[in-house]
Amino acid sequence: MGAVMVRCPQTGRDIPTGIVSDRQSFQAMPVFFGRVRCPACQAEHEWFAGDAWVRETPRREAVSA
Repeated sequence: MGAVMVRCPQTGRDIPTGIVSDRQSFQAMPVFFGRVRCPACQAEHEWFAGDAWVRETPRREAVSA
């Protein structure tokens, strides 16, 4: 699982959309448009699902004692 990300067109920074998914499920979704308030530039951006990607959260490895 991870955050669905898009790129801010003004700053070029990667920003989270607020959607959490795994890559396979996100890629299987129907094509859609979304909107997100950008924490990088404070503007609202419209985005296309085809331009988004999933940044998966790294799994923590078990630490043996």
